[in-house]
Amino acid sequence: MNLYGIVILGTLFGTFILKLVSDVMNLKAAGADLPYEFQDVYDRDAYEQSQRYLRHTTVFSLVTAAFDLVVLLVFWFSGGFNFLDLLVRGAGFSPLVTGLFYIGVLLLLQALISLPFGVYHTFVLEEKFGFNKTSPVTFMADKVKAVFLALLLGTPVLAGLLWFFENSGSLAWLWAWAAVSLFGFLLQYIAPTLIMPLFNKFTPLEDGELKGAIMEYARSVDFPLTGIYVIDGSKRSSKANAFFTGFGKQKRIALFDTLVENHSVTEIVAVLAHEIGHYRKKHILISMWLSVVNMGVVFFLLSVFMNNRALFDAFFMDELSVYASLLFFSLLYSPVEFILSVFLQSLSRRHEFQADHFAVTTYSGGSTLAEALKKLSRKNLSNLTPHPLYVFLNYSHPPVLQRIARIRRSAQEAA
Repeated sequence: MNLYGIVILGTLFGTFILKLVSDVMNLKAAGADLPYEFQDVYDRDAYEQSQRYLRHTTVFSLVTAAFDLVVLLVFWFSGGFNFLDLLVRGAGFSPLVTGLFYIGVLLLLQALISLPFGVYHTFVLEEKFGFNKTSPVTFMADKVKAVFLALLLGTPVLAGLLWFFENSGSLAWLWAWAAVSLFGFLLQYIAPTLIMPLFNKFTPLEDGELKGAIMEYARSVDFPLTGIYVIDGSKRSSKANAFFTGFGKQKRIALFDTLVENHSVTEIVAVLAHEIGHYRKKHILISMWLSVVNMGVVFFLLSVFMNNRALFDAFFMDELSVYASLLFFSLLYSPVEFILSVFLQSLSRRHEFQADHFAVTTYSGGSTLAEALKKLSRKNLSNLTPHPLYVFLNYSHPPVLQRIARIRRSAQEAA
């Protein structure tokens, strides 16, 4: 085991231990008493159910993470990476096709190994707490569609990356960065009309009180709307949500039918005011450009470690290759990726506060948004008292109690 192997192994164990510690602390922080703010939407039984849901999902997450770690280590130290490499090389294909098969087989194995956990999570865990609405047919159809999209979209991207690093010399990382960034921007335009409808039915919101209220608010903040849709989220889960997707003429507001059914018109508009706040504050663009910059750094560092003999030795590989370099570098880069994820989630939490402030100052003075968040938390059995370390490591949104406190403060300042 050389230095590269030690670093990767230390990272794998370190991140798992950190996850274990944060999960245990998060469970201990779960309040025995219902916070006063939520006494109007929770009763004792509902709050106890949210605590049970937290315990069950935490245990499931830890078991899944431990299993994944063990499988990776067994495959690694049994020489699995080299065995598979020799196997696909024996077919006699070109390096590019060999690379596609090598990575494709690994992804397929990963999907098959994770499938039982997905089945358990959907049909046992989510079913137990009344969330699951997915039929076995829908579940399998989603998996088939995901594989189809991975082949249709992922294969050309992966082939392009392999080709660039095989043939473009020292500037391969730059060409790869430009191509993948362009492809990512393209997906933002085609996803709302070509990809997302494969999984959910988008129905234009009918004329009525809700649509009129949304359009009136959008005009009041000079925000052009091109499409308001209701999606059939209830065919998979009883949880509620709303989101924006796409850009320009392809921009859509998507309301889960569960949100429309369980919230008042003013609450739904308040939630959308928050989402519009993200656009007005340019949070979407900031996140996209940060992602593009991060991708550039990743591809540059990948070029530095491409076909590194010591890195391949750490995985007991006989032959060097571009495709295996992609895989091994992703494991070597994981500590940097973890640190960046913590930073990006911190930025995301700040953006959520800013979007809440926008909603408070442009619609209903904040009380309506607070009520909507409380109902969503109740409906989704959210953890009301997460531990700060767990929030720091995992939360892209601030804890709901912090959001509500900040909303009330913003409303008082705006009054």
